[in-house]
Amino acid sequence: MASSCSSPPSSRGGLEKLPSSPIRLLRTIPSLRLWRRPHLLDHRTVALVPTMGALHSGHLSLIRQAARENHHVVVSIYVNPAQFGISEDLASYPKTWDSDVAALVKLDRELADDGENLGRISAVFAPTTAEMYPGGFPGQEVDSKGSFVTITPVGEVLEGRSRPTFFRGVATVCMKLFNIVQPERVYFGQKDVQQTVVIKRLVRDFAMPIEVVIGRTERDSKDGLALSSRNVYLGERRRGKATVLYDALRVAEQVYLAKGERRREVILGAAYMVVGDVMRQEEAKGSGERVRFEGGILSGAIKMLPVESPKEGEDLGHSGGPAVRLIDNIILEPVLEKED
Repeated sequence: MASSCSSPPSSRGGLEKLPSSPIRLLRTIPSLRLWRRPHLLDHRTVALVPTMGALHSGHLSLIRQAARENHHVVVSIYVNPAQFGISEDLASYPKTWDSDVAALVKLDRELADDGENLGRISAVFAPTTAEMYPGGFPGQEVDSKGSFVTITPVGEVLEGRSRPTFFRGVATVCMKLFNIVQPERVYFGQKDVQQTVVIKRLVRDFAMPIEVVIGRTERDSKDGLALSSRNVYLGERRRGKATVLYDALRVAEQVYLAKGERRREVILGAAYMVVGDVMRQEEAKGSGERVRFEGGILSGAIKMLPVESPKEGEDLGHSGGPAVRLIDNIILEPVLEKED
């Protein structure tokens, strides 16, 4: 649930910190660079964990990992409009500034008490769109004119095929954040696996002195659903069926590991069968009971469609439960052949 304060309070000038903590709150590029310079001169490593807020346990696990490996951790909180298509959920995207701040302050206290960490959360970078796009935000259309970073062909396939401006927006904002913060390491989650490939290509092709660290996917402890800021859209009915993607991926993994199958069509076929079975079961129900979704296992994505016939008082999720795209993946590790 979003907190009552959905975005950072306006700047009051002077040295700002998060409440009851030593964490600096930086809103402008000059203030971030002023904070960054002495750490560079003192040879203290700085890590960046980019987020769009609505923090969950997955974000916090990346911050913990960054604190173990670096002297200073910067967490950016910025909802980047360039990552949204013109018909996507920018206006309704959850903005939970107060709860995000509370989570970061609590985590930083835990890090301070843990002697295994090299560093702590030193700063939160929370810029405005005017700060991030000084020439004016160029728009979300495919043919928008402006300064963009595009990584092809990896950003044009799978998720990029159905969301043609998404990875352009990711690459552009990450290039900006990397140039502003100048981190030695950046931390991303494995759930967004195609995004991690785009980021690694960005760093490599533009010769950026940055190590890209990928943290494991954090999942709900009860049913394994991959944690995502967009899960708040689901509501109770759709949340109960949202694990269909993970269930399908696990079946594909078992075909690969337990049965030794290596043929792509057989592995994917097992996953599609799981999705198809659940889809048929749901379609047999009335509109007041069923859950609709569509998607493909190859891209590791499903779209949970809005509830057709809401019941009175039914929990539909954040912003009335719009269509929400869920992504997930499982890494199939190479299996060594047994010798006779």
